[in-house]
Amino acid sequence: MQIGSYKLDVPLILAPMAGVTDQPFRKLCLKMGAGLAVSEMLSANPDVWQSEKSRLRMVHDDGSGLRAVQIAGSEPQLMAQAALFNVESGAQVIDINMGCPAKKVNKKLAGSALLQFPERVEEILKAVVSAVAVPVTLKIRTGWDPDNRNGVAIAKLAQRCGIQSLAVHGRTRACLFKGQAEFDTIRAIKKAVDIPVVANGDITSAEKAQWVLKHTGADAIMIGRGAQGKPWLFREVAHFLETGRHLPAPRLEEQARVLREHVEALHGFYGEFKGVQIARKHVGWYLASQDKEGEFRRTFNALTEAQVQLDALEHYFRSL
Repeated sequence: MQIGSYKLDVPLILAPMAGVTDQPFRKLCLKMGAGLAVSEMLSANPDVWQSEKSRLRMVHDDGSGLRAVQIAGSEPQLMAQAALFNVESGAQVIDINMGCPAKKVNKKLAGSALLQFPERVEEILKAVVSAVAVPVTLKIRTGWDPDNRNGVAIAKLAQRCGIQSLAVHGRTRACLFKGQAEFDTIRAIKKAVDIPVVANGDITSAEKAQWVLKHTGADAIMIGRGAQGKPWLFREVAHFLETGRHLPAPRLEEQARVLREHVEALHGFYGEFKGVQIARKHVGWYLASQDKEGEFRRTFNALTEAQVQLDALEHYFRSL
């Protein structure tokens, strides 16, 4: 998998997810076998760049592999400005978000809402590609709704505008995250363009990853929600793709160690107050299959001190 002059060691990418793919989680997934981890979405509106949320998302020179930063917006010049600002802050790849289905993003004509307006898409792509000397990539959905799957047309447009790689989520904007992702459109996109294509959507196992690669002909796989609470999925997929054999599931001791290190990293990155809050959702994802009744998670979510969270996790795993 090649993005401009950069070659990924493995064709596995952590999808950008707002509120999830922060620096601690990106570092963890890279350690667990991802070839690339894309940052959380950053607004192209310069008025919010000085906020605490944006400041933390703009930490690019952090030693976490190839630094790919995703930006979102609807104004071509603001998008170009945001791309340049992030490159000057250490970004090595700029990714443009035209896949987010969230209402608060779409009502500003950003994210997947842009797929309705190919002329605006072209203006944005040309502006960003012209503004920076690093590779520019694009993430889209298959279209606006099931009756308007224009992914192939957008992909051809992206290639003409100089986009170096295209990631496609196998749902339309109207589908949100409901139902099953479809991969026939991604296969059609791969056949229609020469740039690398990355397949995304509902990839939660090594077998599914292999099937999607074969079915679509994609150059790489992008994993999002499947890695939440299961960062070792990347090494499991990489091993299966290389050998055709399954890695054994991580032992309970390793799960406990990984979770503890993740929570400690969140405390360190955000500070105790915010780190404790953010740790709650990650712990919920890690323990969803073990704490099926949610008893421990309800107790954990009431804790307000970092060390108390760590002690609770140690006690929980000892009890198992």
